[in-house]
Amino acid sequence: MMEIVRMIVVLSAITGLAGFVLSGLKVWTSPIIEEQVLTYVQKPAIQQVFFDAANDPIADRKKFAKPGGGPNEELLVFPVMKNGKLQAIAMEGAGKGYGGDVNVIVGIDTTTDKVVGISITTHKETPGIGSRVAEPSFTKQFKGRLLEKAKLKKEGGDIDAISGATYSSIGATEAVKQVAGWYAALKDSIKTTWQ
Repeated sequence: MMEIVRMIVVLSAITGLAGFVLSGLKVWTSPIIEEQVLTYVQKPAIQQVFFDAANDPIADRKKFAKPGGGPNEELLVFPVMKNGKLQAIAMEGAGKGYGGDVNVIVGIDTTTDKVVGISITTHKETPGIGSRVAEPSFTKQFKGRLLEKAKLKKEGGDIDAISGATYSSIGATEAVKQVAGWYAALKDSIKTTWQ
């Protein structure tokens, strides 16, 4: 009986120590991972949408409470300034594609509420089929569209789906729709933040 109790105590101590080490490792590596994502994933996507930004949207980013999210959920908003005034913003949304989430940076002109452009940051879509959502032939369709028209034609929008990659096309447009919803909820806060 004592041997069983001793084994339970030893195993409990080992699992407790392992959990403590893993949680410490997560806390220690989270800022490093966030910086890597900003530098090597989001920054190139934002530069692709806003190639002529007068400021550094990554450096000027702000966190906002995610609309409809939990109390600790935050959303990064990347501002694009011209002549010291807010011209546009970028946010990253996600939609369910065929192979998983399709993450999209969406640029929105804050004066006209039109899409400036989109850039796919990450996806797990089938190479040569679903991965075509990242090609300019698909992404350029969003440029200059009103937010409410930046959806597939079968949903009443202006965007043509990629033949054979319907789920991927839906995932990309759902990400744009998600960002449009966040932008509508945060529009006033965003504009007052960068006045």
